[in-house]
Amino acid sequence: MTVADTMVPGTWFFDWKFINNEPWRWLALLGVLLAGFVTGKIVAFVLDHQSRHLRDRGRSTVTAMLLSSLARPVTLLALAASLYLAQTFMNLTFDGRSIVPMWINLCRTLAVLAAGWFIYRLVDVVEFYLHNLTGKTETLLDDQLVPLIRKTLRVFVVIVAVLFIAQNIFHWNVGALIAGLGIGGLALALAAKDTLANLFGSVTIFADRPFQMGDWVRIQGHEGTVEEVGFRSVRLRLFSGRQVTIPNAIVANETIENVSRRPFIRHDMTVGVTYDTPPDKLQRGVEIIYEMLADRAEAFPPDKPGRVHFTVFGASSLNIAVTWWFIPPEWEPYLQFTHEFDMELLRRFNDEGIEFAFPTQTLYVKPETPPDKTE
Repeated sequence: MTVADTMVPGTWFFDWKFINNEPWRWLALLGVLLAGFVTGKIVAFVLDHQSRHLRDRGRSTVTAMLLSSLARPVTLLALAASLYLAQTFMNLTFDGRSIVPMWINLCRTLAVLAAGWFIYRLVDVVEFYLHNLTGKTETLLDDQLVPLIRKTLRVFVVIVAVLFIAQNIFHWNVGALIAGLGIGGLALALAAKDTLANLFGSVTIFADRPFQMGDWVRIQGHEGTVEEVGFRSVRLRLFSGRQVTIPNAIVANETIENVSRRPFIRHDMTVGVTYDTPPDKLQRGVEIIYEMLADRAEAFPPDKPGRVHFTVFGASSLNIAVTWWFIPPEWEPYLQFTHEFDMELLRRFNDEGIEFAFPTQTLYVKPETPPDKTE
């Protein structure tokens, strides 16, 4: 015969105990937890709905972000409040030992986690303001810095929350724990020296700003556009389509050629004409090129209108050196400009009867001397 069989019907609900608590206490605990969970979900739904409403109307973006940040942690906070309320009617003494302090510490831990979660999500508000600030600058490298700051702040919030729980709720000696980890930290620092070098390299990159997102650069023999700058590496998209990842420690100590920051594109070409070209024809060729450059003066800096000179008696041609500085320094317009210039040069030289030279060789064969014949 069990204990429940000896009880008066209906009294077991108040007299029979399971883990030192009557059934009504367990049902009350379930009801309180369920009520807290449902209340938290309702409040979270209202906050989230109001946040979406503000966003859709395009008003008070920061307020909408605050409401959205509070929506999810509020459920955890309601659960912590429910557990704290439950300790008022639950029997938390077992074998003469009370677990009330442990129960309250659990409630406090959940409350701190909820607050930390809220602050963690508030980092989005900081990111919003930073995006507004970086949007006013011309450099795109600042835009890449914003996600790094967001990640750093979130890691900081997590560390502070964990240390707060350890020291203020569970009363651990965090200082002694950190001091005890000194030797292990030193070993970890030595093992992660490359990571630290890359971290300091990223600080150097963001401080010096040798390039920004989308710039065309040459680094360590690699040429392409900057796709991303992180704490560990810089990612380049090569013109072949491949992606190259270069550690920040190398980038910080490497010579960086930023092609995108050139004020113009310098173009050097040599126009070779045949050696049988008369001097007046050669002079006319120089004048034609001068005229073509003058017709395109808007494509050159005011102080660099272009240069044309007959410079060299080459191995197989009379060489005219042509130099210009094209603006704006953009590759596609430069290629189109060069194409049109060369086509016009070809037509005008053909119209003037000026022949372009090509490499030639004259081979002189010495006649063979017949041998002397003696009789």
